[in-house]
Amino acid sequence: MISTSNVTLRIGKKALFEDVNIKFTEGNCYGLIGANGAGKSTFLKILSGQLEPTKGDVIITPGERLSFLQQDHFKYDEYPVLDTVIMGNARLYEIMKEKDAIYAKEDFTEEDGLKASELEGEFATMNGWEAESDAATLLNGLGIETDLHYAMMKDLNGSQKVKVLLAQALFGNPDILLLDEPTNHLDLDAISWLEEFLINFENTVIVVSHDRYFLNKVCTHIADIDYAKIQLYAGNYDFWYESSQLLIRQMKEANRKKEEKIKELQEFISRFSANASKSKQATSRKRALEKIQLDDIKPSSRKYPYIDFRPNREIGNEVLSVENLSKTIDGVKVLDNLSFIVGHEDKIAFVGGDELAKTTLFKILAGELEPDEGTYKWGVTTSQAYFPKDNTKEFDCEDTIVDWLTQYSEIKDATYVRGFLGRMLFAGEDGVKKVKVLSGGEKVRCLLSKMMISGSNCLILDEPTNHLDMESITALNNGLIKFPGVVLFASHDHQFVQTTANRIMEIVNGHLIDKITTYDEYLESDEMARKRTVYTMEDQPEDN
Repeated sequence: MISTSNVTLRIGKKALFEDVNIKFTEGNCYGLIGANGAGKSTFLKILSGQLEPTKGDVIITPGERLSFLQQDHFKYDEYPVLDTVIMGNARLYEIMKEKDAIYAKEDFTEEDGLKASELEGEFATMNGWEAESDAATLLNGLGIETDLHYAMMKDLNGSQKVKVLLAQALFGNPDILLLDEPTNHLDLDAISWLEEFLINFENTVIVVSHDRYFLNKVCTHIADIDYAKIQLYAGNYDFWYESSQLLIRQMKEANRKKEEKIKELQEFISRFSANASKSKQATSRKRALEKIQLDDIKPSSRKYPYIDFRPNREIGNEVLSVENLSKTIDGVKVLDNLSFIVGHEDKIAFVGGDELAKTTLFKILAGELEPDEGTYKWGVTTSQAYFPKDNTKEFDCEDTIVDWLTQYSEIKDATYVRGFLGRMLFAGEDGVKKVKVLSGGEKVRCLLSKMMISGSNCLILDEPTNHLDMESITALNNGLIKFPGVVLFASHDHQFVQTTANRIMEIVNGHLIDKITTYDEYLESDEMARKRTVYTMEDQPEDN
């Protein structure tokens, strides 16, 4: 069990947390939610001991081991992958290295033998003999192939490192597990595996995530950070959302009734306070009026952007035709003879673990990369807006937000441009911020403003939900659902994919699987039963 007693954290004059008292118990998974800047990651750092609170204490049951997901992807670059995972249990790894050092001695003494015997006993108690196989099981479950288990961490790519660090956090059955955005950079198969792992995990889990589907799947409780306090709710994310909205409605209704009573009493007092025969009643009603208190309903600190993609032109029947498209990157053929046709009502989710293939295809279709072979053709009625996965180049300048967005607008009017920024929660003085100093979430909202102001009828979005808070993801989700044009997108957010897409594509070993279906139906199909049938233009399903 882990709990807090009067935990307060002040940054300057601002209290991020104020006298937080909360208890997290064994057998439960707690989803820690709140608006951007509410302090979710900071609270996890306080719980893990990485950050000292201004006052208050974190109490952990004696003897329990706490594990947390490391965020430094370069910390273990000089270690093998398996060793990095086993380091999740620091004491076990320390014993392994101490044993190895003793057995490597040339002048092995009796004292060394006694010490080695003690270590072997502790090692066996901690299931040390199964450590490597347990670590390998975690890595395989997350999609790290066996031939990489003995590689050096520095030789892995970014998404592979994320998986290894996640395996490290999960290793050795920790008593308390803290996970900050564990689904970031995971493919959907790895997310599904993690969901099942946490559902079956018997100890305490506290997780921060912007993935609503993930929170609904794994959480038994929601811990909501708002107004420097943390309120605990039983149930998953959807249950929290519905119950919190119901509570607000009930409070508003109670206030409405109180307001009616106040008005009635005020009118009576006004009419009869000067009338001697009624003065007693007026006085008693005045006292009653003074006792009525309106509940202080604070508006939530959460803010929802308004995302509305309005095409300047209605899209025609001919949208996009791709024929025999191939592309090799660094000697690897990531796209191999891809062919498909996009219809005017298609909203296509590109899923699966091949991130490079998806990004490469999007770059080609956006005109940022040339294919090695094959062609693609956009219809004459189409106009495209592209959201890149890596937006570094977009913001490598000295422009203010207003100036940056104005260059993409046909109407060069600051008030007009500020209207789009206002919808994306950039208010007042925010417009004069330099784009190069924006946070990840702010940059994403700028790019979405750019897409809205373009008036395009075909949107290409490569992982747009990265860096967004839950409120912004919900707004983008709703905006794409009602968008009357074509959408090609990739996202690791299950609910986002399920509610937006009417067609699913997956690139497997350079080839294309193409199904007109929902995402949940696709996951239950033969393709996800590991048949992985490869579809080309000649043998695509008839419903295409």
